[in-house]
Formats: sequence, C-alpha cells, structure tokens
Amino acid sequence: MLETQKIQRRQSEIRESLAELAGKDTPTDDETRSMSDLDAEYRKNETRYRAALTVEDAERRDAANDLETRDDSEWSELVGKFELRQAALYLDEGKVLDGATAEVVQELRSAGGYRGVPIPYDALEQRAGETIASGVPDPVTTKPIIDRLFPQSVAGAMGAQMLNIGSGQVEYPVTTSSVSAGWAGSETGNVPGPTKYTTVDRPLKPNQTLGVQMSVTRRAMKQAGGIEDAIRRDMRGAIGAEMDRAVFQGAGSAEPLGVIAGASTYGITETPVDAAATWAAFRRAVTTFMVNNAAASPSAVRILIRPEIWDSMDDTIFDAGSGITEYDRMAGKIGSIVQSSNGLAAPVDTVGSNALLTTNAGGQSPIFVATWGAVDLIRDPYSDAASGGLRLTALVTLDVTISRSEQLQVLTGVQ
Repeated sequence: MLETQKIQRRQSEIRESLAELAGKDTPTDDETRSMSDLDAEYRKNETRYRAALTVEDAERRDAANDLETRDDSEWSELVGKFELRQAALYLDEGKVLDGATAEVVQELRSAGGYRGVPIPYDALEQRAGETIASGVPDPVTTKPIIDRLFPQSVAGAMGAQMLNIGSGQVEYPVTTSSVSAGWAGSETGNVPGPTKYTTVDRPLKPNQTLGVQMSVTRRAMKQAGGIEDAIRRDMRGAIGAEMDRAVFQGAGSAEPLGVIAGASTYGITETPVDAAATWAAFRRAVTTFMVNNAAASPSAVRILIRPEIWDSMDDTIFDAGSGITEYDRMAGKIGSIVQSSNGLAAPVDTVGSNALLTTNAGGQSPIFVATWGAVDLIRDPYSDAASGGLRLTALVTLDVTISRSEQLQVLTGVQ
C-alpha cells in the first residue's frame, strides 16, 4: 500500500474519533487530552501527506519513463525473435503460431486489418546466424521500423526520410510565401507590407500498393535451415529495388509520383545541361542551391548519377600533369555522390541521362517515403497444389512526396 493511502486512512480514523468526542457536552479530562493529541497528530499527518505525494509523484514519473523504454525494448526483442518460417508453415499447413511470433502477429492484428499474416518490417532485416543449414536461427535485437529495412537504398543515401504510418494520411504544410523585411521611409512612415503568409500541403496518401509474389516449393518448406533468410532476402531485395525506382521514376498513376518523373508537378527546378558531364556543369547547379539559401556549402549537397556518368567523368583528365579527373574534382567538393542504375533511367546516346541534386536544409529531409502498417503476407495453396508448392504474396502500401522544392534540382541531358 502507498504511504499516502496509509496516511489518508489514518486521517479518516482521526476525523471519526474527533467527531465522536466533539459531540459530547461535558467531555472528561482524558477525552479533552485525547482531542488535543488527535488534533496534533492530524496536523502532523497533513505535512507527512504532502511530502509523501511529492515522493510518489517522482516515482510515478520514473516508472512511466521506464515503462515507455521497456515497451520499446520488449517490442524490439519480440520482433527480433519473429520467425518467417512459422508464418510460412501457418499459411501452408495451418500450423499454430507460438512464442514471440504469435505475440507479434496478435499485436499487429489488433492495430489493423490484414487478410493474411502480418509481418513487421523489422523481421525482414537480415540477421546473423541464420544462413547455417544445420543451426537453429539465433536472431538479434533489431533497430526501429523502416530505417533498418533498406539501410543501403539509394533513397536513403539521397537523404530521404522513411516514415511508418498506422492509418489515414499525413500532410506536411510547406511555406510558399515571400515575406520580406523592409525599412520605414521616414520617421512617421510605415514599414513595407503586409505580405500574405501562404503554404502548400505535401500529402502522403495510402493509394498505391506494391506486391511481391514468391513460389515456395515443398522441398524448400521442409528444409531445416535457410528458407527463412532466403524469403526475407528476396522480399527485401525486391521491395527495396522497386521502392528506389518508384521514389525517383514513379509514373504517378498506380505507383507513387517519383521525384524526377514528377519534377514539374512538384515545382522542382530542371536545369538542361545537354553537354558532357563535367564538374563545371554540376558546380553551376550547386551554386543555385547556395544562392537560394538551400545549402550553405557544396559539402551539404548530395548528387545522384548513373554509373555511365561516373565512367565518363573518371575517364576525362582535367589536369594531365597531375592526373586529376573531372570526377576527382567533383568528389573533392561534394558531400556525397550516389551511383544508381535503378533510380535513374538508362542514358540515350543523343540525349544523355538525368542527375539529381538534394540537400537537407535546416535539418529537413528533401524527400519523404511513407509505408502504412506492416507487410501483409497472403498465401495461395491452390495454384501449385499439384507439386505441393505454395505461393506467397507480400503487400506493401507506399507513397512518396517532397518537402521544399528548393531542396531538389534535376539536371537533364547529362552526357
């Protein structure tokens, strides 16, 4: 029992005793002394009660903080023990889920509806100790959702922020007005203005669904080891590759509108180069960032190029005496250079390819990539029933948007 509860109970007893003694017309000397003692004890208990409240309040706050930390830790530990093999066997044979896997599935089902078996994104992270066929899976504690799912993705390398949304949609209001300061023209004159403060909404909507289908053979399902990591690796690779492509090249109908494909819609500046790739061409684009106060220095800028552009720039000698190439010049100034054959379309001989520049202005990411809930795993035991196989479908809801258009710039015709 808490100390405050004990004091409150004693105070109630004292009040009852005082009420009984106070009701007597001619109390005895003993009863008078008893009233005096009870009154003194009551006042003393009031001081003790206030002190106990202060102590217990601090203890409650510490316990609440510990509970929040413990909840996150316990969830991470549960997800770290999640076994995809159990999910596959449940879909194939109806085997009952148990242990940490059953707890995670039950928790996810209580948060949202799934047709199949919900799989947390953390469970797709490759874990140490699972590739040995003769060993027992020994998963380790993984880090928070999304950030660890595609740790080496092009979108992440270009500064995109990964978000996980439970349900509904999220909007980011971004300032679009040009409010400026000015001086009063005279002693009694007014300062310039007013200028309207306006914003534009950058919504993330759960309208696009990405799916991965896998056919698992009967032999693979019966093997002791390797199947869990293989399915996770296939899911992660397929989802990660398609996510990178959609973030930059998505057409915007059944898939998200990509940053490069939708540059005009997002209001992103498109600068035609229409010439061979050189550091001078990229430097002019970086200068635009700095003039617009989006970047403080070239080291704050990231550049996304095709491998063919790297090949061309690294083969172009700027200083024959030193052997410095155009790529060396750019790499020495820019904060990060990312190469991708998936995020950017293949170059055309007469047109060239695109390149993308991004920067984190004021700590704000230039691109948002959102997923909703967890991966929804659905089984199809009928299509491959003749061979005893099983088809699995993993569904992911995903969308893309940007923050400030000034934080991005597309270069076209880089040859």
